[in-house]
Amino acid sequence: MSENKRSDSLVMIPTYNEKENIANIIEAVFQLDCPFDILVIDDNSPDGTAQIVKEKQKTYPGRLHLLQRPGKQGLGTAYIAGFKWGLAAGYEYVIEMDADFSHNPKDLVPLRKACAEQGADVAVGSRYITGVNVVNWPMGRVMMSYYASAYVRLVTGMHVRDTTAGFVCYRRRVLETIDLDKIHFKGYAFQIEMKFTAYKLGFKIVEVPIVFVNRVLGTSKMNTSIFGEALFGVIQLKMSSWFNPKYKRKNS
Repeated sequence: MSENKRSDSLVMIPTYNEKENIANIIEAVFQLDCPFDILVIDDNSPDGTAQIVKEKQKTYPGRLHLLQRPGKQGLGTAYIAGFKWGLAAGYEYVIEMDADFSHNPKDLVPLRKACAEQGADVAVGSRYITGVNVVNWPMGRVMMSYYASAYVRLVTGMHVRDTTAGFVCYRRRVLETIDLDKIHFKGYAFQIEMKFTAYKLGFKIVEVPIVFVNRVLGTSKMNTSIFGEALFGVIQLKMSSWFNPKYKRKNS
């Protein structure tokens, strides 16, 4: 594929202080046989992450894009901005992915395939669909994440084993149907809210097994308050779904 021919698939990578990883993750995505474009959404990283991306744009004109924001505004708002950017640019598939190689770039291919060829509307890169496929996490964190997802399934009724997963492919029609301006949560509960909204709107969600590897370089942004938001927020989501019109599909 030529470097300036656009793909139909956009990989969104939110960044804050990812200078150790960003160049390598960009190269890894562009080396895949299946073509993907990249949008880096940088929240004014003081370590110069955006400048590294700008240098890489010279090598990948038209395929590597940068959306700079004035400061840290939350993971959810970064992805919402990316969704809107991807829709405006005409992409058919929009994929969330971390910058730190916890998500293997090679898994982008089966995620896209699930939507493009196998009938899924949302494809989730799942750590828990075939057991617990997490590497180098402390056991306490594994248990917290696993049982948080089980709790979300119980409350919401979603048949998704990895409800907090951040490696997700959305078809364009899903993002066009969801009222993105009414997505409430900004932290990792954002991931639950997006899946729950798609589920309530009747879209087909499938899980694709992946192996999640804890970051080697850079600093994790995970903390216990993130899980707290997810645990308490899911009750709010369930209750609001009884009355909130955003969960009513306008057309079939």
